[in-house]
Amino acid sequence: MISISTNNLAFRVGDREILGNISFSLEEGDRLAIVGVNGSGKSTLLRMIAGETPPDEGEVYIAKNKIVGMLHQDDAFNIVDADGHAIPEDAPQDDSLSPSPVDRTVFGQMIAVFPDLCRAEVRLAALQSALGSLASSADPDTVTRLSAEYETLNARFIRDGGLYFRSRCRSLLTNLGFPEDTWSRSVATLSGGQRTRLALARLLSREPDILILDEPTNHLDLDTMVWLENHLAAYPKSKTVLLVSHDRLFLDRVTNKTLDVEHGRAKLYRAKYSEYAEMKKKDRAEAEKKYELQQREIARQEAYIEQQRRWGREKNFIAAKSREKALARMEKLEKPKALPKSIRFTLTSSGESGNEVAEAKGLTMGFGANILFRNLSFLVKKHDRLFIWGPNGCGKSTLIKLLLGQLEPLAGTIEFGYNVTVGYYDQENQNLDEENTVLDELWDAYPTLTETEIRNTLALFLFRGEDIEKEVRVLSGGERARLTFAKLILSKMNLLILDEPTNHLDIESREALENALKAFDGTIIAVSHDRYFTRQLATRFVDLGDGGRDFRGTYDEYMTWRDARGDDLPAVLNATVEQPAPKDEYAERKRAKAERQRIERRKAEIAKEIAKLERRIADIDDLLFGEAATDYIRAAELTDEKTVTEDRLMQLYEEDETLTTSAARFADSDK
Repeated sequence: MISISTNNLAFRVGDREILGNISFSLEEGDRLAIVGVNGSGKSTLLRMIAGETPPDEGEVYIAKNKIVGMLHQDDAFNIVDADGHAIPEDAPQDDSLSPSPVDRTVFGQMIAVFPDLCRAEVRLAALQSALGSLASSADPDTVTRLSAEYETLNARFIRDGGLYFRSRCRSLLTNLGFPEDTWSRSVATLSGGQRTRLALARLLSREPDILILDEPTNHLDLDTMVWLENHLAAYPKSKTVLLVSHDRLFLDRVTNKTLDVEHGRAKLYRAKYSEYAEMKKKDRAEAEKKYELQQREIARQEAYIEQQRRWGREKNFIAAKSREKALARMEKLEKPKALPKSIRFTLTSSGESGNEVAEAKGLTMGFGANILFRNLSFLVKKHDRLFIWGPNGCGKSTLIKLLLGQLEPLAGTIEFGYNVTVGYYDQENQNLDEENTVLDELWDAYPTLTETEIRNTLALFLFRGEDIEKEVRVLSGGERARLTFAKLILSKMNLLILDEPTNHLDIESREALENALKAFDGTIIAVSHDRYFTRQLATRFVDLGDGGRDFRGTYDEYMTWRDARGDDLPAVLNATVEQPAPKDEYAERKRAKAERQRIERRKAEIAKEIAKLERRIADIDDLLFGEAATDYIRAAELTDEKTVTEDRLMQLYEEDETLTTSAARFADSDK
């Protein structure tokens, strides 16, 4: 069944066409990735589908009775009242729902998505209290009326999910990086990234029929990103998902169709991202070949016509005229448009450093009572590509600032080796002067270069014509990132420190960056949540989420080792774990087999407990609609029991999902 279709959508800004003739359709259960370079109109297309931006031409069809929900890039998170209506953040608190479970705390704003259930919850509590306080001599009509209202409202409350909406909200908050001690915090105290994650949690709790996500992986750490992948993969098959993301692994694991937006047009591929990328290359090669062959044939025919005319006889004119008619009837192929331009650059080393590039000894760092890490030690050697990993808030960017000397540790030292020169990429692009033009920003940093050299460098990063006269303060996130890289490549360094370098870069720019870093003849220390980027480059990890564990190996080796290690192995501070030598492979396989068997045993135990709890919930439902339907005290007890049972069931579902993922990775490593 068709869920969404678009017909000849067009969108213009002034005389410039951003999108045109966009037509495609999606069926229920489709998971669509929308890809294209920054500025190609992906977010605009999502807003048109969501009904937020009217198209200049064409139409969007949404199947009847489908609920649409959208997460915007860096969503500002609208505070809502007890009726689910957005209100200004400084507006007075609405007490119309009293006592109101909806407030401006993290949890209060989560359950505000369910205003009807919140109101029913309050009314049921009031009815239960009223019935409980009635004396035995109370008016029978009053008892009957209150009991009837309670039974009707309670049945509707159960039918609409009232027994588990709170546990669902708690589970989503936990999985999206909000521990329980943050649930009572005011939304006003949250950072921009936390607000975006809360907006995502609130949207997922509604489980709309058409889920639209614009850069949902922004502000997510690795574990949260993996959880979101699994959650979207398990999203109900009757519902449709559309998303924009520059995370290539995320797209591969979540989507089954790809819409390629290029030069204002769009083409639908029935394939996930990596398959689409190969199909697009093949399609383009075939289109270029067909165009070239046709051009050769046209040139041959025109040469023949010209030759016949030169000979000048009547039969030659007849032959020439016949060929001209044939050429006129030929359906001319359009020349494939050039691919959108992407950044191009190389990084130049300042020369060889010593073998020992940098050493951290006994670092302890924190702010106030919040200690981020203790006694952290590691040695960076020449040509290492060291990635600093860990969950949000563990101190990754703080460690980068310590290495740069921008912060002082509470304890410990950092020493650099012989002939080390440092280049730094800042994820916030804070080293840009907001009042400068693009041209002046680069020229101020390198005043000895000529204007031609500055302009040529900016052109490599897609700043041409009027773009170089833009003021820094009006640049988009992607433009600021490109300008920061332009400044970086003109400096000479042999140690490159990168803090989230792929933020704001489209896929083509990320690939250009990967290629430049692969060719860089120096040492790299990086923080990144982009797993594909990390997989292409990393040779070593320091995991701050695991006590500062130091691991030498590739991304795939590290992930395999992490999964095989299991949760029972204690973290050993600063223990360097090498990959097993060939002679140890038998022991490693034996240990992996034992771990796999442990997972299988635990999954069997979980399956039994899940079946038991599901049977109990079914029994409770039978009682609530049966013998306890008119016994409000018994119904309240059963409702409480069901809530507890539902919470436990959610925990088991999540544990089972995690074990399934681990088991699959073990299976892959055995191949």
